[in-house]
Amino acid sequence: MPDCVVRHLGLADYLPTLEAMRRLTAERDEHTPDEIWLLQHPHVFTQGQAGKAEHLLAPGDIPVIQVERGGQVTYHGPGQLVAYLMLDLRRLGLGVRELVSAMELSLVDLLASYGVEAAPKADAPGVYVNGEKIASLGLRVRRGCSFHGLALNVDMDMSPFARINPCGYSGLKMVQLKDLLETPAPLDEVAQRLELALRKQLGYP
Repeated sequence: MPDCVVRHLGLADYLPTLEAMRRLTAERDEHTPDEIWLLQHPHVFTQGQAGKAEHLLAPGDIPVIQVERGGQVTYHGPGQLVAYLMLDLRRLGLGVRELVSAMELSLVDLLASYGVEAAPKADAPGVYVNGEKIASLGLRVRRGCSFHGLALNVDMDMSPFARINPCGYSGLKMVQLKDLLETPAPLDEVAQRLELALRKQLGYP
């Protein structure tokens, strides 16, 4: 089993990160190691390829960027942990549905490590706590390789979610880890735990 290169990138601007992710996916071959990037972004809305304009209610001063992942509009900002998964699915023997399940189970395992009971929903990708969404997923697969990934609300300003219909659902309540714990978890610690959970679910050493 080839290992996976995991990069903890801190706070990174969205567009240069997107370009780097696209470039890695376009240039990789069967020998290129898989990579997972863990990071945060400055304030940005991203609109998936099938995204409908009516789900952008009042973006205001936050930029909106059209991207090629699946799904509708979502928000990224400081204090949200983003994981991008650049994986060779054929080499891993995974289909897209299996990758989505592995990502969701990784998030469920991570949250369980903090005593938070979470679950995916069959009809709406992502992870939920008591019906409120704590993590969003959006992927693209090109030539058998995935990019884009997931976003977990950890300790952030949640108000920009009110400017959109998150993931295309009007009135969808969003929640963050900070509001479910007595003591906030440091984002670096959450990132380390997410790395371990993803490695376990995807079968990396």
